[in-house]
Amino acid sequence: MSRANRGWLFVLIGGLVEIGWVSGLKHSSNIWEWLLTGAGIAISFFMMINATKVLPIGSVYAVFTGLGTAGTVVAETVIFGEPFSITKTLLILLLLSGVIGLKMVTDSPDDDHAASIAPKKEAI
Repeated sequence: MSRANRGWLFVLIGGLVEIGWVSGLKHSSNIWEWLLTGAGIAISFFMMINATKVLPIGSVYAVFTGLGTAGTVVAETVIFGEPFSITKTLLILLLLSGVIGLKMVTDSPDDDHAASIAPKKEAI
């Protein structure tokens, strides 16, 4: 697996864990649920931080929060009975299309991107 693909895997895992801990902020009612919520926060941020070591931070943050936002809305509707809204659903699909678009246009660190940002030597 390439470094970039591993980075995107970290973003995906972090975003999925974010869905759990965000819901935990609202629904935790005892110490064990709060500890699980805290562990979820630590894991998701650990994944995001590691992803930023190989991917652009702006893309990582946008995809991470986009997945977390969309996933949390879906989880709240499916698991916790929040009312369904077609407008909300269309806006989530718009958000996800932006997230997918960012992933598609993000340069891989395996490309010659690093060479393009290296300092140029002055001609003598």
